Amino acid sequence: MNPELPKEEGRPEEEGRPMGRRIFLATLGLGALGVATAPTLQRGMEGLLGAVSGKDPTGLTGLLPNGGGFRYYSVAASVPHKDATNYRLTVDGLVDHPATYTLADLRALPRTRLVRDVQCVTGWRVPGTPFEGVRLSRLLDAAGVRAGARAVRFTCFDGTYTESLTLAQARRPDVLVALRMQDKDLAYAHGGPVRLYVAPMYFYKSAKWLSGITVTDRVEPGYWENLGYDVDAWVGRSNGRSDVPTG
Repeated sequence: MNPELPKEEGRPEEEGRPMGRRIFLATLGLGALGVATAPTLQRGMEGLLGAVSGKDPTGLTGLLPNGGGFRYYSVAASVPHKDATNYRLTVDGLVDHPATYTLADLRALPRTRLVRDVQCVTGWRVPGTPFEGVRLSRLLDAAGVRAGARAVRFTCFDGTYTESLTLAQARRPDVLVALRMQDKDLAYAHGGPVRLYVAPMYFYKSAKWLSGITVTDRVEPGYWENLGYDVDAWVGRSNGRSDVPTG
């Protein structure tokens, strides 16, 4: 935004972590209930979960059903709101031209629109989801990546979440610095105003609340990868899963 019953930005089972296999299985009944819930109630649930997810360090709000098919996950106790007045994205590290982008700067750049399934490593999938944003490769080219660079590290303004890609992965045309989702400006609950979107990988690679892009000489495992998730998170070819690829 995530090997045995992980989630987009959730936890694999392990002693000392707030969500394990028993809790996950116990909530499957809630998921079934959500299918039968009236649309009005579902919309209300989605709004409620979006409001409280940033204050839920356990991630358990992500286990409840909502009308949009997405689950809300956060690993921080709280996440600040950013908008056009105070949002900044930095590009630094092994580059010749470090840069800082405002939201207006990013919106002024040429955009790419992709429509792919979103696949969470916990198993839920949202088909045909449009994302729109600036290709990450464009920002890297503008920064002038130096010889010896091998990877890109991403940080987020929740102060906790991190992710990484190899430089070759980061330059793929289906990797975006996303500004819109489902043909709307990216909502706070979905990582707005700016998030990473890595279309062919499980959704935990698409870090929410993106604030920093740092070019490095090696891959640095991200938040959940340090807790056991695969660093290379290709849908259907990682984390012991066999999901249909998203692209």
